[in-house]
Amino acid sequence: MNYQEKIEKTVEFIKNSTYAVALTGAGVSTESGIPDFRSPRGLWQRFKMITFDEFIINRQARQEFWEMKKELLPELLNAKPNEAHYALAKLEKMGLLKYVITQNIDGLHQLAGSKQVIEIHGNNREALCIDCGRFYKIEEIIEFLKEDIADVRCSNCGGVIKPKIIFFGESMPEREFNLAQTASSQCDLMLVVGTSLQVYPAAGLPQLAYHSGAKLIFINQTETPMDELAEVVIHEKAGKALGDILKEFKRGC
Repeated sequence: MNYQEKIEKTVEFIKNSTYAVALTGAGVSTESGIPDFRSPRGLWQRFKMITFDEFIINRQARQEFWEMKKELLPELLNAKPNEAHYALAKLEKMGLLKYVITQNIDGLHQLAGSKQVIEIHGNNREALCIDCGRFYKIEEIIEFLKEDIADVRCSNCGGVIKPKIIFFGESMPEREFNLAQTASSQCDLMLVVGTSLQVYPAAGLPQLAYHSGAKLIFINQTETPMDELAEVVIHEKAGKALGDILKEFKRGC
């Protein structure tokens, strides 16, 4: 199939679906100027990856993490949704998409208008003290960082403050991941958008959907290890492909 045929086939699958979900990754947010992790210009080329255990027990690791956040947080908070985010929100509004399951931590799906968003890797909008549980809005953390505080500590108890993101080596949030698994096992169509499907357990969700009988549509600029499972594979930017899918819906109306 050529590109247009793939777009038309995807629209046909969506129209015939009764329970469609989307799984999104970093490739959706890069079009909003948010860097990914693994590309030649990704975060792991510029910063050391800090694991959950390192963050909890190693003060130097926390300092390195917060130095990274000091640079990135203003950029993340100023980012705007792009065409891919708006297209998925529109599909939900049209009653064609039940959930967006996202690995992204930027909140851009919600800003675009998506209501049913499952954040399996947490989000950058809040932080909490791991000792007393006090919540902090990310704007409060930015104020700490502006004061060149290297190891951000709770103003209530002095405990370690951790952003509400899931670190490598940390367990998935139980409620959100259970909901993501349920949606993946119940759906009859999954749009897999902007993810290389290399990070588990998130990468196992399309497999769960497939083995539960769902059809898969992959939209990603590069190949994934699971392309052979998909009914349609579109190697294109998320914004363009999803925008063209919406245009095809309008042409068919």
